[in-house]
Amino acid sequence: MGRKIGEVRAEVGKFIVGQEEAVDFILYAIIGGGHALLEGLPGLGKTMLVRTFSDVLDLGFSRIQFTPDLMPSDITGTNMIERTPDGGQRFVFKQGPIFSEMVLADEINRATPKTQSALLEAMGEKTVTVLGETRTMADPFFVLATQNPIELEGTYPLPEAQLDRFLCKILVPYPDVGELKEIMRRTTGAGSPELQKVIGPETVRRARELARAVILPEEMLDLAARIVVATRPGESGIEEIDRAVLIGSGPRGLQSLIALAKARALSEGRYHVSIADLKTAAAPALRHRLILNYEGEAAGTSPDDLIGRIVGDVLTGVNT
Repeated sequence: MGRKIGEVRAEVGKFIVGQEEAVDFILYAIIGGGHALLEGLPGLGKTMLVRTFSDVLDLGFSRIQFTPDLMPSDITGTNMIERTPDGGQRFVFKQGPIFSEMVLADEINRATPKTQSALLEAMGEKTVTVLGETRTMADPFFVLATQNPIELEGTYPLPEAQLDRFLCKILVPYPDVGELKEIMRRTTGAGSPELQKVIGPETVRRARELARAVILPEEMLDLAARIVVATRPGESGIEEIDRAVLIGSGPRGLQSLIALAKARALSEGRYHVSIADLKTAAAPALRHRLILNYEGEAAGTSPDDLIGRIVGDVLTGVNT
C-alpha cells in the first residue's frame, strides 16, 4: 500500500507544483477517513489541488461555491414535484452536490452560519436529513474546504464546533521563485500534463482500513495524549500557553493526531506509529483547535509556534 500511495503523490506532483505539505496532508486526511480545511490566499491553486486528487483517485467530484446567499437546500438537495406517466404528480428527491465522494466546499467562510451548519451532520455522521428523511452519504466521502485567511467584508468565521469537524487544517503558502517559474511553464506552455487514475474508491477504502490497523504503541499514545492536554491553559505547565490560549484541544484533537500519524506511517510503508509521525502531524491536527485569547491575538501569537513549543516540551528527554 505504501507504494500505491507513493504513486498517487507522484501523479499529483505532475500537475501541482510545490505545496508538498498540502499534498501530503490531503492524502493523510483521505487515508485517515477525515475532512481537511485548506487556508490560503486566492489564486494559490487550492481548488485545482482538490480537483487533481479527485482525478488521480478516480472519485466522484462536486464543487460548492459558498456565497452569502447560498441556502442549506442548495447543498443537501430537496424534494421536487414530478409528473408521473399516468398524469399524476409525486415528490422526488433531487440530490444536492453534497452527495459525492469528494466534495470541494470553496470559500466556506463566505456562507452564512446557517448554511455552514448544513455540512455538520454530513461531515460528522455521514448522513443528511432532508424533510425528516435521513439519507446516507457516499463511501468514501470527503469534504475538502477552502477559506481565505484575510478578514474581508462578507465573510463569516467558522464556529469552533465546525472547525473541530475537520481532521486537519492545512496552510497553503505562496510559491517561491523556482515554483512560480515552473507554474508558468506548465500553465502557459503548449501542452499540459495528462493525469492517470492511480487507484479507485475500493483501494481508498482498503487504505483506510489498513491505516486503522496500524499499530499504536502505548508509549506513542501516551506522548500524543500529553501533547493534546498541554494545549489547555492551566494544564500545560507552559507559560506561553497559559498566557495566550483561551481554549485548547479536546478528544477530537487526539483522534485527529492519531489518525494522521497512522496515515503517515502507512504511506511510508510502516505498520507502527513513530515519534516522527506525531511530530509531523501535530501542527495540522491541532492548529485550528487552539483558540487564542485577546492577549494572544493582540501579540500576533502563532498557534504553530505554540504547538512547536508543546511538542518540544513533551518530547524533552524522549529518545527520538
